[in-house]
Amino acid sequence: MKKILLLAGVLVALSAGLCMAQSTEGVIDFDFKVNMHRNIPKDNEGIKAMIPEFRTSQFQLFFSAGESLFKPVEEDDDEEASNNNGVQIKMRMPLTEVYTNPADQQVIELREFMDKKYLVTDTLKASGWKLSAETKTILGYECKKATKVDTARKQTTVVWFTDKVRSSLGPDRYSSLPGTVLEVNINEGERIYIARKIDARSLKKGEIKIPSGGTPISGAAFRKMVDEQMKKMGGSGGIIIRRN
Repeated sequence: MKKILLLAGVLVALSAGLCMAQSTEGVIDFDFKVNMHRNIPKDNEGIKAMIPEFRTSQFQLFFSAGESLFKPVEEDDDEEASNNNGVQIKMRMPLTEVYTNPADQQVIELREFMDKKYLVTDTLKASGWKLSAETKTILGYECKKATKVDTARKQTTVVWFTDKVRSSLGPDRYSSLPGTVLEVNINEGERIYIARKIDARSLKKGEIKIPSGGTPISGAAFRKMVDEQMKKMGGSGGIIIRRN
């Protein structure tokens, strides 16, 4: 009987170890929620009556033990709204693909901005995060809290990450923490990434591919270009106004 119990214990331990090993490869589904009203300039507040306050898009994060790819799920045609004055408002999320390789501290992104595609190369940066003892549970995983304040960009980011999946993994550029980021909250609800499903499975061939195409640019140069343009637009990126 002791031998049977010992064998059962070994099998349970091996099964637990196998589950942990499987968690280093799979797919995480994310919802990306944007507050479309938050940054509309005061002189354009009439737009609020023409568009929904929030827009949600779906993304997937494919990951293996050594690399990951964050990309959007294909959506239907762009959402449109218009009023009696012939003003048409077109809402769409720009293309975003982010490949990371933590071992090489490498990030390669395919980004769309102002109807142009850019191939952005950068390095993973873990500086600026302040860890907290606060925890909460997301999809059954206990997550720890980390906060970063960027005074220059007037941006406060709160993330929740777990150490039970894989280190240096997360949606978009949020892959420099000691765990897997399952939630990102920027400026108290301005933009939110939230994991809604974790599928620990073997990846198919080609599910992780390094992005290509677009005009090559460094991460610093791309961020500077975006910040300057957003100031000119009053922060209303993603909303295109056309007159019929």
